[in-house]
Amino acid sequence: KAAGAEVTGVCSPAKTDLVRALGADHVLDYTHDDFADGTHRYDLILDIAGNPSLSRLRRALTPSGTAVIVGGESGGAWTGGFGRQLRAPIVSLFVRQRLVMLASKERAGDLVRLTPLIEAGAVTPSVDRTFPLERVADAMRYLESGKVRGKLAITI
Repeated sequence: KAAGAEVTGVCSPAKTDLVRALGADHVLDYTHDDFADGTHRYDLILDIAGNPSLSRLRRALTPSGTAVIVGGESGGAWTGGFGRQLRAPIVSLFVRQRLVMLASKERAGDLVRLTPLIEAGAVTPSVDRTFPLERVADAMRYLESGKVRGKLAITI
């Protein structure tokens, strides 16, 4: 959004206000709306939830769009929950759309670029709660509950 993109966020009903507050132009409630129903096509999809199949992601993309899969999903005795991420680059060899996985790595240069955006209010981090290091187990239980709105921070 800070780079000028028109943003559509997909979330649960309990998080629509947060997604709007973070700057989404359009918000879809995944319990009622299907981002892959063919109504809209997207140039870029950042799939953080780990739920839609590669074919659903492709249906929602423009012919030359890109889907970035962040994180793993549950299950996968052989792949440890990274089945889609491992299949995505293979599928990309045979289609015009790009399906890629992202393993994040923090770099100083990225933080240098983000700092002015945060200071200007163009990017607003959303921290739900902070936990001291000795309560990491509580933080993980809260994260697994699905009630987290934004991120959790661990203080040291």
